[in-house]
Amino acid sequence: MRKEVIGDAKLYLGDCLDAMKEIPDGSVDLTVTSPPYDNLRSYNGNNDQWGEHVWKAVLSELYRVTKDGGVVVWVVGDATIKGSETGTSFKQALWAMECGFCLADTMIYEKTDSAFPRHGHKKYPGSFEYMFVFCKGKIATFNPIKDRLNKLFGRAMTGTVRQSDGTTKPSRAKGKSVAEFGSRTNLWGYSTGFNKSTTHKNAFKHPAIFPEALAKDHISSWSNKNETILDPFMGSGTTGVAANNLGRKFIGIELDEEYFKIACKRIEEAQKQLRLFS
Repeated sequence: MRKEVIGDAKLYLGDCLDAMKEIPDGSVDLTVTSPPYDNLRSYNGNNDQWGEHVWKAVLSELYRVTKDGGVVVWVVGDATIKGSETGTSFKQALWAMECGFCLADTMIYEKTDSAFPRHGHKKYPGSFEYMFVFCKGKIATFNPIKDRLNKLFGRAMTGTVRQSDGTTKPSRAKGKSVAEFGSRTNLWGYSTGFNKSTTHKNAFKHPAIFPEALAKDHISSWSNKNETILDPFMGSGTTGVAANNLGRKFIGIELDEEYFKIACKRIEEAQKQLRLFS
C-alpha cells in the first residue's frame, strides 16, 4: 500500500479494506462513493476481486469510521443476468442497515443523456442508478439545495395536512409567502458525457466516472467546510476534486494504479486552481 499526501488530501493506493484500517473510529463526516456494480465494468481486470464478501466488509468498516450523525452516500446499480436484475443494490442497502446504519433516503441519479436498449434485453433502456443515503444515528448536517422554481412564488400558502386517522388540519405554513425556490426532490438528473466542469479529460479513462456535479451536490448537502470526506473506491478522483473545491478534507483509496495516478493529478491540479483564485 502506498500513501500520497496532496494538501488536505490523503490518497492511498491499495485495497480499501487495508487502507481503512488506518482511519480512526468515528472520524469521517461523509462518504460519497460508487462501488463496482456486479460485473458491469472491467476495471483493468480488477473486478474479479469484487463480491459479496468484499462489500459486506466495506460497509461494516464504513460504519466504524463514520462519525455519529455522519452520512454515507452509496451510488450503485444492478446487472441484468439471464433476464433478471441481480438485486445486489438492495442486498447492500439491507446489509448496511444490519451494520447499524439507518436508510435515510433512497435517491435516484437520473442519466439525462439518451439511453439505448441493450441487445437481447427485453426491457426499457435503463437511465438511473440508486443513491442510498445511509446515516449513523440522526443526521447531523443537512444543507438542502433549493433550486426548484416555485410556480406560486409570492402567493400566500394554503392547504391542509392529512392526519393518521384520515382527518385534516391546517398546515403550519398557512399564510406564509411562497419562496421563489423550493428544495429539490430526491431525483437528481445529470448528463454523463464530457462537460466543462470535468477538470481532467483523462478522468474518462475510467469506465464508470460519475459527474462532478453529483459529488458536489452531495458534499454540499451532507457536510460543512473543513470536514472530512471519504471515497474508498476513488477511481479517477471525482469525489476528491469536488471535496477540494468545496473546502473539505479528503481521504481517497484506489486499488488500480492507473486510476490512482489520474486521481492524484486531478486533485493536485484542482488544488493549484483553488490557490490561484483564492
